Amino acid sequence: MNILVTGAKGFVGTNLCAELRNIRDGKARCYGDLVVDEVMEYDIDSTQEQLNGYCAKADFVFNLAGINRPKDPAEFMEGNCAFADTLLECLRKYHNTCPVMLSSSIQATLSGRFGDSEYGRSKRAGEELLFRYAEETGAKVLVYRFPNLFGKWSRPNYNSAVATFCYNIAHDLPVTINDPNVELELLYIDDLVQEMIAALKGEEHRCEFDGVETVLRPAGRYCAAPTTHKVRLGEIVELLQRFHDQPQSLIIPEIPNNSFAKKLYSMYLSYLPKEKVAFPLKMNIDDRGSFTELLKSDKCGQVSVNISKPGITKGQHWHHSKWEFFMVVSGHALIQERKIGSDEVMEFEVSGDKIEAVHMLPGYTHNIINLSETENLVTVMWANEPFDPTHPDTYFEPV
Repeated sequence: MNILVTGAKGFVGTNLCAELRNIRDGKARCYGDLVVDEVMEYDIDSTQEQLNGYCAKADFVFNLAGINRPKDPAEFMEGNCAFADTLLECLRKYHNTCPVMLSSSIQATLSGRFGDSEYGRSKRAGEELLFRYAEETGAKVLVYRFPNLFGKWSRPNYNSAVATFCYNIAHDLPVTINDPNVELELLYIDDLVQEMIAALKGEEHRCEFDGVETVLRPAGRYCAAPTTHKVRLGEIVELLQRFHDQPQSLIIPEIPNNSFAKKLYSMYLSYLPKEKVAFPLKMNIDDRGSFTELLKSDKCGQVSVNISKPGITKGQHWHHSKWEFFMVVSGHALIQERKIGSDEVMEFEVSGDKIEAVHMLPGYTHNIINLSETENLVTVMWANEPFDPTHPDTYFEPV
């Protein structure tokens, strides 16, 4: 398939074209038998001659071109409707009735707080233009009314408030919100791109609108990405502040699969300045080696790395409830465990040549011995809870 993307350098276009090129180049193999032969990228600096050539051979058109922050509100209609007219006339010129997707906006509902939206009226006009085109030519059209979008490569102080929040907090700049209880409906860019690829395969999700609410219906006039998130502004800023503090706290916030928090974290990281991409960790160093806490979680414990010098024994303690995994990733070691009150010792000889996870059992005193006379022993350790100095649950006793 030859795919034409207008507005290719915008936020949505950049993300979509990146994935289309991945499919074209055989790097994305999760789309079944979908084949992309050419990705034709049109933007404001492209020529009419290029548009003519693209329209002549396109098998699918994603019309993402538009304007959302003009200097003069009158430019809304020109940017969001006039170009769509030019595009459709070009397709008519070459008798090309391939499917056409239009990126519209929830503001085109002209409902609720969008009732007097000049931007919404311009988007609504573009929609009606496309629907008339479908009636006249028989071409398949797909009109998507996007809610607020968020994700990597979104321009701060332009595309969305979320992009501005991410940029400012990543750069230690102030964030101002007038009402933290204002709720936004947000669509993540990767979810949108997945929906657009589905549309390319003829598997789009259809919908209707009840005011500004999207109602998924198989025979709906409009199209929609099925997964969005409704989040208060205050929640967004609170999450971002926790992400910001992670290098100091080492605490990874909960990021369940497909959650808003997981997607926002990915977005936030894309705005980090170079000086924050790497950060130091506190190494607790003594004559035996070192111990460094890596990551912590409120609900999923703590990961650390332990380095033992040749011949050194570490541990020699036990826990009531805490338990751990020891995973030697470099070197050669002997792990010993003995149940409190017993003389029987379990021994596990481990090395980085065959990585294993060994349980440190509650109620068992345990140690780890570096068997090498020349090499350091490197052990990754996971504990079921972050270390609490006020309740360490750690008691010295040699194995």
